[in-house]
Amino acid sequence: MIDKLPPSADGPVGQLPPQDWMQAAETRVVIAALTAEGAEVRFVGGCVRDALLHRPIRDIDIATHDPPERVMTLLERAGLRAIPTGIAHGTVTAVVHKAHFEITTLRCDVETFGRHARVEFTSDWAADAARRDFTINAMFCGPDGMIFDPFDGLADLGAGRVRFVGDPMQRIEEDVLRLLRFFRFYAHYGRPPPDTAALAACRAQAHKLPTLSGERVCGEIMKLMQAPDPASVLLLMQGERVLAEVLPEARAFGRLRILAFLEERGVVRPHIAPDPLRRLAAVLDVDRDAAAAVAARLKLSNAQTHRLVAMAAPERMPDPTMDAPAARRALHRIGAERFRDLVLLAWAERKAATGRTPPGETERWNVLLDHADAWAPVNLPVHGRDVMALGLPRGPKIGTVLDEIHRWWEDGDYRAGRKEALERLRELVARD
Repeated sequence: MIDKLPPSADGPVGQLPPQDWMQAAETRVVIAALTAEGAEVRFVGGCVRDALLHRPIRDIDIATHDPPERVMTLLERAGLRAIPTGIAHGTVTAVVHKAHFEITTLRCDVETFGRHARVEFTSDWAADAARRDFTINAMFCGPDGMIFDPFDGLADLGAGRVRFVGDPMQRIEEDVLRLLRFFRFYAHYGRPPPDTAALAACRAQAHKLPTLSGERVCGEIMKLMQAPDPASVLLLMQGERVLAEVLPEARAFGRLRILAFLEERGVVRPHIAPDPLRRLAAVLDVDRDAAAAVAARLKLSNAQTHRLVAMAAPERMPDPTMDAPAARRALHRIGAERFRDLVLLAWAERKAATGRTPPGETERWNVLLDHADAWAPVNLPVHGRDVMALGLPRGPKIGTVLDEIHRWWEDGDYRAGRKEALERLRELVARD
């Protein structure tokens, strides 16, 4: 992962090779501003961790010993936009074009109470690292690529160990969300077996999870669902009596495992990216009311709630024997997105139940997905005003006629245009 250096108590342990994100013009201008008067700055957390694993870098966090007011001054002096996003806790956001950099003053916790803490600013890099959650998130990297690793996060990262910094019980007591974060990070970065001390602390404090807000719980669950194999980690959570506190409705682990397999292994044609809400629906074993209750507890948006309920408790599921006209009828009624969701969920359900896939069935499922990709919404080419123009008075009879012509149009696979539909409409009105 890095060029290693001789062991040192507090010095660098190695050096990252040149990184595009570190050499980008936006990054260089922020670093130049922060170090203009001699301050030391280091990248910290996720960007360091993911760079070591050659994973995409999403957010760039920077640590400095300068206080936040000084950071604001340095950025503004360099002509950069500075936002005091959490200045009381030492955090300032620098904005350069579309890039955002979160800059935080080194700090240590004086008192912790849930999500927040009373902090003191410090110049001690190790003290700042000691307040972080996991060893793999407590590594620093200088602008020159030098890696600083006060809690052996590098070794843990290489071994797939997700380990709390210090005492796991204390870390969770400081913020119960760290309990869920442990399983989320294990899903994305861990390899069996999980850390026993971390599991014991999670199991002991699982009863505190209902004190968390639905939004915070939802955020962790959705991020966990994006892991390559979320089902295995949810099963681990179930065994440690954690899942029952946040998502007791999760029971269809086989369906979730197969859905993730279909997405991750590229069995689906064309490739469909993992969707955390679809994966959540896959693991739920609920009716419509219970699905709506899950959505309410997790504080999902109205659109997310509607989609979750539609996936978790559909009126009818697609099946691989559907011919093209039947697929188009379903697409017309529920739309391409919901049809695609239900095809994937039905495919995962069938494969989880039967194990082996009969010859040709994978191709048939993919053909249904092809229909969804090719679908263009269509509308009945005649309307109520057309019925009235033919002499039928306003009233419920108009709706009856439109329903009948819609069935005729659907039975014809939506091929009839306005001319043919008007002719059929005249026949129906004349008959009545």
